[in-house]
Amino acid sequence: MNLTIENILLIGSILLFISIIAGKTSSRFGVPTLIFFLAVGMLAGSEGIGGIHFDNPKIAQFIGIVSLNFILFSGGLETNWRSIKPILKQGIVLSTLGVLLTASLIGLFVFWVTDFTIYESLLLGSIVSSTDAAAVFSILRSRSIALRSNLRPTLELESGSNDPMAYVLTIIFLTLVVNQDENVVTMIPIFFKQMFLGAMLGLAFGKLSKLIVNRIQITFDGLYPILVIALMFITFSATDFVGGNGFLAIYLAAVYFGNQDVIHKKNIINMYDGLAWLMQIVLFLTLGLQVFPSKILPVLGIGILISFFLIVFARPISVLLCLLPFKMEMNRRLFISWVGLRGAVPIVFATYPLLAGIDKANMIFNIVFFISLTSVLIQGTTISTVAKWLKVAIPEAEKELDDTDKLLLNLPKSLLREFEVCETCRAVNKKIVDLNLPKNTFIVMIKRGDKFLRPGGSTPIFAKDKLVVLADNQDDFTRINECFSKARTT
Repeated sequence: MNLTIENILLIGSILLFISIIAGKTSSRFGVPTLIFFLAVGMLAGSEGIGGIHFDNPKIAQFIGIVSLNFILFSGGLETNWRSIKPILKQGIVLSTLGVLLTASLIGLFVFWVTDFTIYESLLLGSIVSSTDAAAVFSILRSRSIALRSNLRPTLELESGSNDPMAYVLTIIFLTLVVNQDENVVTMIPIFFKQMFLGAMLGLAFGKLSKLIVNRIQITFDGLYPILVIALMFITFSATDFVGGNGFLAIYLAAVYFGNQDVIHKKNIINMYDGLAWLMQIVLFLTLGLQVFPSKILPVLGIGILISFFLIVFARPISVLLCLLPFKMEMNRRLFISWVGLRGAVPIVFATYPLLAGIDKANMIFNIVFFISLTSVLIQGTTISTVAKWLKVAIPEAEKELDDTDKLLLNLPKSLLREFEVCETCRAVNKKIVDLNLPKNTFIVMIKRGDKFLRPGGSTPIFAKDKLVVLADNQDDFTRINECFSKARTT
C-alpha cells in the first residue's frame, strides 16, 4: 500500500490509535512504550502485515528534526534549574566529553572489527554516541521509578543536552567521509562555531521569548502556546541558518524560559508535554516504516557485537572517566552508565549518510537501528531492576515533588492571606508575572473597588488593590509583604 494524500490521514490516525493502545499495555510486560510505537511502524511497513511502502529518508529526517524540536523543548521546559544546578558540571562533562569518548571508543572498535575506514567508523560511533532524550524522559518520568541523590536531574540533563554534541560530531565525520581532502584539524573551527553560537543564541532567544510572551497582548489565551511554538522554530532555524547548533539552542532557550515567571506557563507546559508524546509516537512510527527488517538480518552479527561493546565497555568507560573529578558513590556512577539508552535520535542522525549518498550509508543505518533497538530493549526494560540492585531507587511514597510537578498538579495551598497594595509600593502598575513572587504562591483574587477580578499573569496591579494570596508557609508571606511594601524608586 502506498501513502497518498487521500489515505494518509486515515492510515496515520489508525497507526496512532494502535500505538497508544499497544503502549498502554507496555507496563505489564516491563517494555518501554517507545518500543511498541516502533514495532507498530515496522509491522505496518512494506515488509509487515500493513504493507505500507515508505522509503523516503528525506521525509523521515524532516519529521525527525521537527519531532526533536518538540521533545528537546519540552524536556527543557520541565528542567528545574534548582535541581540541576548542583550537578551542572557533571551533566556538562557527560554531555560533551562523555559523547566524544563514546564516539571515539565505538569508532575505534568498529574500525578494528570491520572493513570501514577510520572516518566511516568514527561516523558510526558519533551517530550512536548520545543518549536519547525521548527514551530517557519517558522512562525516568514514569511514576514507578524514583531515584536518590540527584540522579534523575543528572540523567535528564545529560540526555537533553548531549544530542547537540553528537550532531556536531556526525556532521564533522560525514564531511570527512564525503570530502577526502579535508582533515580533523580543519573541522575544529566548525565545532567551536556550532557550540558557541548554539549556546549564546539559545540563551538570547530564551530571554527574548520571555519578553515577547509577557509583553505581547493577545486576545485569546489559547494563542500563547502557539506563540511559543513559533518562537521555538525561530530559535532553531535562525541558529542553524548562521551556522550554530539549533538543537543546543532550543534546549537552552527552553531551560531558561521554563525557569522564568511567564504568562500561562502551566498551559504552555501541559501543551508541550502532550505534543512531545505525540512527536515521540510519530517519530518512532515513521522510523519503523523506514526500516526494512530483511536488510537488518545481514548486519545482525556485527550489530550484536557493537551493541555489546557499547553497553558493556564504551558507555561505562566514558562515564567513569568523566566522573573521576567528582565525588560520587560507585553505585551512582554505575547506574548512570547503565542508563545510556539509544533511541530515535541515532536513527534520525543515521539518515544524514543516506541523504549524502556515501557507500556504506545503508549498512550504517541498519546497524544504528539495531543498536537503538537492543539498547532500549535491554537497558530500558532493566532500569528499575538495576536501580534496586544498585540501591539508588526509593519507594514512590518517599518521592519528593519538584516545582514543576507541583505546578502541573496544581496542589492546594495551606495558608490564605489578604494584602492591600499601597500607592507608593513598587508593585503598582506592574503585571503579576513581573512581581517575582515566590514560586509556590498564587494570587487567586483581586478586589478592585466594588469589583472582584480573577487574575492572570498579565493582570496589572493598581494602588489600593486588595489581593487574596495562597501560599505554603509563613516565609512566603514575609517575602510577599516585602514586595508590596517596598516603595517605588524615583
